[in-house]
Amino acid sequence: MASITLSARSLAALLGQWKTAAPAYRGLADRIRLLVLDGRIPVGTRLPAERELAERLALSRTTVTAAYRELREAGYLRSIRGSGSVTLLPSAPTALAPVPQGGFLDFSKAAVPPCPEIIDAVATAAAELPRYMHDFDYDLVGMPELRQAIADRYTARGLPTDPDEIMVTVGAQHAIALIARTLLSRGDRVLVEMPSYPHAYEALRAAGARLGAATVSSETGWDVRELEQWFERTSPAMAYLMPDFHNPTGASMPLETRRRVAAAAERHGTVLVIDETTAELDIDRPTDEGLDGTPFAALQGAPASIITIGSVGKTIWGGLRIGWIRAERGTIRKLVSARSLGDLGTPILDQLTVQQLMPAMDGIVARRGVALGETRDRLVDLLADRLPEWTVPRVDGGIATWVNLGEAASSQLSLAARSHGLVIVAGPRFGIDGAFERYLRIPISYPWAQTEQAVELLTQTWHSAMFGHVPALDYLEDVV
Repeated sequence: MASITLSARSLAALLGQWKTAAPAYRGLADRIRLLVLDGRIPVGTRLPAERELAERLALSRTTVTAAYRELREAGYLRSIRGSGSVTLLPSAPTALAPVPQGGFLDFSKAAVPPCPEIIDAVATAAAELPRYMHDFDYDLVGMPELRQAIADRYTARGLPTDPDEIMVTVGAQHAIALIARTLLSRGDRVLVEMPSYPHAYEALRAAGARLGAATVSSETGWDVRELEQWFERTSPAMAYLMPDFHNPTGASMPLETRRRVAAAAERHGTVLVIDETTAELDIDRPTDEGLDGTPFAALQGAPASIITIGSVGKTIWGGLRIGWIRAERGTIRKLVSARSLGDLGTPILDQLTVQQLMPAMDGIVARRGVALGETRDRLVDLLADRLPEWTVPRVDGGIATWVNLGEAASSQLSLAARSHGLVIVAGPRFGIDGAFERYLRIPISYPWAQTEQAVELLTQTWHSAMFGHVPALDYLEDVV
């Protein structure tokens, strides 16, 4: 039996603008397939009845029946008389399209290559490990030496921090989920940005939160009045924000907007969760805007309830699963008490490795900025040449650019690109209920040869018969 039942109304919202030049049943089947592939419809979800969906979409029942039949034949749907139609991923090789020669180029993750210092750091950490094998095993708060190094880095950036205000986590996503399930009650309102990091939405919803979204754009950033109105109207229990080199837009929140958001949060008793996983990836952000890399929580008059999340996933390497939470001591104690319900601590060897790398972080971050800037500049020029109808913002930091396609074709393009060997995430994955069909996130964090290849594949897809039927591919990406 399916664990989730999706209503016709909810599915219609997720579908967005799904109609193409292809027959209606194929267009509908392709869009549902993409929603399953990128996780917006979880595997095991019961879809609405054919008649119910047909009425909601103003289609004939025959069209919906044909779409469901195509999904069943491709292995994405299982229908049982009396139990409805349940989503799944195909397992039989016959259900899959042939993999293009050379495999897939995966641009679903805005990931950085490992920094060269990692090899020596791992070797040193392994040599140090015997010293810790009898005193550390299930480490719920983090090794003192690493917490001290993280605290020292915050202090150097302008936010005085004590090691007791740091908890080490298994990456930033673990931190978000732990904060959500510890500090939220079912039904609490949480303010988020839209678009934003999709796994944050998922963690907040899993904790029972009701999400309200304030828009962020590459061109204009945040509307401070909209943010303030959200606080005034809903008094949210929590707000999850990414104010520096926002993922996916690349925008940075102006200093005055930060002050007004912090003041609004304090007035309404809202816990601010500030995600700084991309905060140090500065390329060439203007310093005359007052943004010098100082943490949000260091704002004059900022409430003590600000929680800051960081990690090494976007600076050192995503395969090194170390993140952290910086918060007041009482909050850290709550998180430590609640943590054992979900995990029993952070791996010691990974912590030792990051500890070895912390003294080199300034140099690592500086090199990342140079590499990101070179890729950004070449990507902007290449897209202007190959796809001049697209609008490509020139971000001044972060891991990606949020490209405006000029038409609502992101999901269709993403699905079609798979048959050309490129996996890239459609814009709606970063929104709520089907928004951002005009946008595509293109990472700037990959080596240039791969980025150039991705642009060529996008160009081929865009100029090919992308409006026809696209075969299903068994690939479920994880957005980072």
